[in-house]
Amino acid sequence: MPATATLARTVDYFLGSLRPTIGYAEMLVRDIPAEKFAHKPHPTMNHPAFIIGHLSLYPNKVFTMIGQPRQIVDKPGYVQLFQAGVQCVEQDGRYPDKDEIVGYYLERYHSVAKTIANLSDEVWQKENPIEGRLREKFPLVGTAVNFLLNNHHMSHLGQLSGWRRAMGLPSVM
Repeated sequence: MPATATLARTVDYFLGSLRPTIGYAEMLVRDIPAEKFAHKPHPTMNHPAFIIGHLSLYPNKVFTMIGQPRQIVDKPGYVQLFQAGVQCVEQDGRYPDKDEIVGYYLERYHSVAKTIANLSDEVWQKENPIEGRLREKFPLVGTAVNFLLNNHHMSHLGQLSGWRRAMGLPSVM
């Protein structure tokens, strides 16, 4: 789409950022050896298994916010391993393998992209149904979804980029 084109719907702004963000995540994980995917090169760093696993939880929150509960696909054990506040640890057998984590992440975000592409602007103007801090910070569905699909997403991918450098891997850009 040319830079001068007018975006007709709110979701076009979300998708214009989400799609390249998913591609960036794919580039970041592509050359990480599976046996290093849950390694912590520094005690305060989160590893890719934790980062991607954590991010993979948020499409289900988006589906809840947009009133699409049938799109929710829970992965057993993922909430206990990856939810906010859980400590990231060196691989001790608790984390699934790289292919499983990355596959779930990609499936969930591609599903979100496909689902939100068909939503009307009215959906984004509704009250955020998620209780707690997320609703306090982002009272409308649109602002909450925008944050989760873009700001939150990219902040964690920045952690992954830093992890790559600590592991001696090159930039993907």
